[in-house]
Amino acid sequence: MRDEPYTTTPFYGIRRMTAWLHSQGDAVNQQRGRRWLRTMGLEAIYAKPRLSQPAEGRTLDPYRRRGVAVSRVTQVWSTDIRDIRLHSGVVSLVAVRAWFSR
Repeated sequence: MRDEPYTTTPFYGIRRMTAWLHSQGDAVNQQRGRRWLRTMGLEAIYAKPRLSQPAEGRTLDPYRRRGVAVSRVTQVWSTDIRDIRLHSGVVSLVAVRAWFSR
């Protein structure tokens, strides 16, 4: 099985994906659907509980920009990296931003 159904609807959970596969003519139940998704390393995209809680014995890094007066254009930088799945592979999108205040 390929991952196109998951790619088009990444918000489907086990039940909805199983129902969709069943409607496409696949003889599949929830256990098999769960096993297929787990084998491919796929899971539904949804807000998971307590994502911002630190692990046991670990502290969060402080927000370093709090209380800092930004006076130069290149004083504070932020970055973000995202992987975007395409039909022919994966593309990485990198954004870099310089912060400044007036």
